[in-house]
Amino acid sequence: MKKGHELGSVKAATVAAQAMGWIDAQTRAVVSPLHLSTTFLRDEDNQYRSGRDYIRADNPAFDQPEAVLAALEKGADALVFSSGMAAATAVFQALAPGDHVVAPKVMYWSLRNWLNTFARDRGVETDFIDMADMEALRSAVQPGRTKLVWAETPANPLWHITDLSAAAEIAHEAGARLAVDSTVATPVLTRPLEQGADIVMHSATKYLNGHSDVIAGALITRAEDEFWEHIKNNRIHLGGILGSFESWLLTRGMRTLYPRVKTACVSAQTLADALVAHPYIAEVLYPGLRAFPGHAVAARQMEGGFGGMLSIRMKGGEAAAIRTAANVHVWKRATSLGGVESLIEHRASVEGPDTPCPSDLLRLSAGIEDTDDLVSDLTQALDAAHR
Repeated sequence: MKKGHELGSVKAATVAAQAMGWIDAQTRAVVSPLHLSTTFLRDEDNQYRSGRDYIRADNPAFDQPEAVLAALEKGADALVFSSGMAAATAVFQALAPGDHVVAPKVMYWSLRNWLNTFARDRGVETDFIDMADMEALRSAVQPGRTKLVWAETPANPLWHITDLSAAAEIAHEAGARLAVDSTVATPVLTRPLEQGADIVMHSATKYLNGHSDVIAGALITRAEDEFWEHIKNNRIHLGGILGSFESWLLTRGMRTLYPRVKTACVSAQTLADALVAHPYIAEVLYPGLRAFPGHAVAARQMEGGFGGMLSIRMKGGEAAAIRTAANVHVWKRATSLGGVESLIEHRASVEGPDTPCPSDLLRLSAGIEDTDDLVSDLTQALDAAHR
């Protein structure tokens, strides 16, 4: 973990808000400077006593966001990447040909497609299961051959919940690691390493940055072991590094992570409660609803809320879903999630014919706008779609 000024025993929200409390030593600025240099000066005797030689190997712009992430997730070390996909695939690229992976049927669609193509071509075999079913996981792992269990919770876009403590126990008994995509939960709500996971992944593009202006990814590890060193070397040699300005913006975004996520949680819960009995909606998918299948597990491993993401399924099918999205005014019809603005999307149109996402589903990312405005706008859109 990168070292800097310590904040002592303050709470995680303070760590994030003050970005570790780091102060620029030269200027005493409370916001760290932006370092753009790609190379660093050697000493007269040809040494690099500064500890840095080239930006791809060790960028000073990474120090602060990585330290913040390691602190928030209570990990031993963290790495930032050029995208969420770069971070996620770096974990799988640390596996060897012939290794076996267990992953969820419901997960980020680009990574699922990558596992079915690029990873398979490298000789890494993946079995996709219902990761909410621990007996299915127990049956899928192959002791001695399964090297990685990949979980995503809540899982996009149906928001299935994985019991992380149980999954970690099953994975470790089989000699495998547990890696968790915690993009939607964020460290505000869930810290998978505390639940027994070995690696946490974030698409930092989403909640961590929170302003829809940075593509980034991150990994945090429980232990700086040989597997982690392999991942670090992959970042250097495969070139999936984050730019200096993007690193600076990521730190900027994480300063408001806690109030943004908490606001989004309140809005998402309010929306779910308001829409669950709506006459045009067949089903509301949100872990905060007591009737949701994964609610009990989510209540145990998510603190302070159930996330800012929910989905609604329309009684009128795909056509009604698309018409509803067409009639919003406050909500924005756009891909992505976790930004300050609220987004609505017909998800099956994005994921294509192999998606497990129903065609009647709209995915909602609650932002930080006034909650009443979000409910009112969606309600009028539903009415307009059925006129």
